[in-house]
Amino acid sequence: MDATDLDFRARTRSGCIPPELVSRLIERGHTDVVELQAERGEWFCALAWARWLGEQGRQADALRVLAPYLATGWWTAVVAAAELLEHWGRVDEAIEITQVRMEAGHPMALESYTRLLARHGRAAEAFALLRPHIGELPLAMALVDVAATAGCDEEAVALLTTRAEHRCSDFPWCCRGLDRDTLFGLIATIRERQGRTDEAIALLRAGSTTLLNNSEQLAALLARHGRLDELRAAATSDDSRYAVQRLANLLEERGDVEGAIAAYRQADGSVARNPNSAFELARLLTRHGRGSEAIDLLRTQADACNGDDWFLHTLSELCLDQGRPEDGLAHLDALAAARGGEEVWDLYWMRMPLIAARDGIDEAIAQARSHPEGTTSYAAPHIAELLAGAGRTEEAVAVLEQHASANSHDLAGYLIDLGRVEDALVVLQRHAARPAELPDGPWHDDPPF
Repeated sequence: MDATDLDFRARTRSGCIPPELVSRLIERGHTDVVELQAERGEWFCALAWARWLGEQGRQADALRVLAPYLATGWWTAVVAAAELLEHWGRVDEAIEITQVRMEAGHPMALESYTRLLARHGRAAEAFALLRPHIGELPLAMALVDVAATAGCDEEAVALLTTRAEHRCSDFPWCCRGLDRDTLFGLIATIRERQGRTDEAIALLRAGSTTLLNNSEQLAALLARHGRLDELRAAATSDDSRYAVQRLANLLEERGDVEGAIAAYRQADGSVARNPNSAFELARLLTRHGRGSEAIDLLRTQADACNGDDWFLHTLSELCLDQGRPEDGLAHLDALAAARGGEEVWDLYWMRMPLIAARDGIDEAIAQARSHPEGTTSYAAPHIAELLAGAGRTEEAVAVLEQHASANSHDLAGYLIDLGRVEDALVVLQRHAARPAELPDGPWHDDPPF
């Protein structure tokens, strides 16, 4: 077992059994397969099996499952083992294995180690370890969180304020991402939890010369404190959708649905500038039984966005949910006509559920296969999904087997559903090539376990 290989397969989900299919195996009663594959280097099986054993009170067995992975020094395995140990109340052991990786120089270990210390009565020690690293964004965020428990809020503010004197000349390189706005946001977090809400708001409203701003954090703060007038003002003046969405959510929670709808609209009745607001308004209307209005809104927005597939997908799904597949198809037809009758697969596949709802699944499949791209590897999952949803899983498998290498996860999932577990494993465990040389660091060398 090799840390680099484990990391590559876990990150790319290639040549391994991915977590969603491990869950599928367990749900279908194939726990024996999960146990066996855990012993054969399948990380996601090992993790699921260790968790299951821990839930049964078999902690020693769970740690034995993870031991070969831990022995490689792989950070992901260390994190998983530490989380289990902490969950079981074996905090000293969790701290110990995390500390070893920190001392070996793993770049992510210090944050995990200090947060673990702070959760278990050693916040002052954690704060002291983080203090020299105030210039690194993840560690600065950890320091702000740890400061509350350590009673070091004012010292944290002083450290952050000193850093905030920097003015970016080449963002984000000159400040490693810890720019003035971000620092103001961190200080505002501290001031809010101290009850100094006005100071927090003033910090978040401070002018910016960088690419970032704190509009999302400000909108969330105003909503938490029920400051409706200020939130309304922010929604009117802010080009981002954050204030609009927070205002609408707050009004909806208070039972003012009409007010929430109005928050998404301009004075002339049109939807607010950001197209995301149109999407959120459509969801709001649907939640309150106004699906027809939502469809009309999304149709207008889809036209305005020149056929943006995100809006078309949402519109198609809404038409299907509202029992109006013909309306969704009519809009797609009009779009296709405007483009000279051509419709690439990225747009065409949205038709399939609508056609199936209106004319039956066989007609939908026939039309899909007649499309110029209907026999490609990227069309196969859409056709297979429609077949499987109608209980025709064998046919779905047959479609995907023609393009197995490009659709291994989908194919394996349906094979598991059919009880063909060995066939699924063969499909999944074809090893993908990985870069010949991946850089090793001290966290990969000399395993200490």
